[in-house]
Amino acid sequence: MWRAADASVRAGGPVPDSCRGAANVGIPLVRRNERHRRAGSRPEASDQGVAMINWAGFIPAAFLVSLIPGANQLLGLNNAVRHGLTYALAGIFARLVAFVILIGLVVAGLGAVLATSAAWLTAVKWVGVVYLAWIGISCLRRARRTSAASAHAAHAAPTKNGLRPLLLNEFLVALSNPKALLLFAALLPQFTGGSQADAGVQIAVLGAAYLAVELIVGLGYIAVGNGIGATGIPAATMRKVDLGSGVIFLGLAALLAADDVTAH
Repeated sequence: MWRAADASVRAGGPVPDSCRGAANVGIPLVRRNERHRRAGSRPEASDQGVAMINWAGFIPAAFLVSLIPGANQLLGLNNAVRHGLTYALAGIFARLVAFVILIGLVVAGLGAVLATSAAWLTAVKWVGVVYLAWIGISCLRRARRTSAASAHAAHAAPTKNGLRPLLLNEFLVALSNPKALLLFAALLPQFTGGSQADAGVQIAVLGAAYLAVELIVGLGYIAVGNGIGATGIPAATMRKVDLGSGVIFLGLAALLAADDVTAH
């Protein structure tokens, strides 16, 4: 049949009706195969977007930002000294949950809007100031009332109801810091590239990478704190740790109160 059709076409005649249906079926198949071949040789748009991320610049910047002793890193260190490795690890994951929320706001486009809202930033700022001051005062009160017996028990296994406040502290300190949102809203987009359509995917990938960096650095802080706590800290030293932590958190609260977050 195909030979007859070929001979007819070469002779300038029409394609036989018996072959025309088969030919019409064959043409779309060829076209479809061609489209699949072309699509298979071209990477997806999301893959191209991820490839445009400036990883060489982002990784050092992320480690530098995370290594700076801030409220969360110092809180993790203090938790490891007083409560041990397990509770301090749980605190880090509570912190990362708060960061996921902030990164999600940036990916959704709300981060840029909130970062330019003076009223919202000011409200969050004073919530953060009050909460940091409350943690500082709590540390000072604990240092004042700590006795020799309670200090030696501080690095033993904590009571069951001691985990929830620890998790809440880590979560709220991270979430109530307006500089964290400003950091994600300003830092992550600097390392994106390519088309604007890929920006959301790239920021999400960069945010996930920052969470990994924060986890690594946080593990370093709590390893130091756990090493200090495992040596058996005398009562006088434990009181000094609480006293120093209280002063530091009050200082962080004062710095945040004096900072004009709307000017960033």
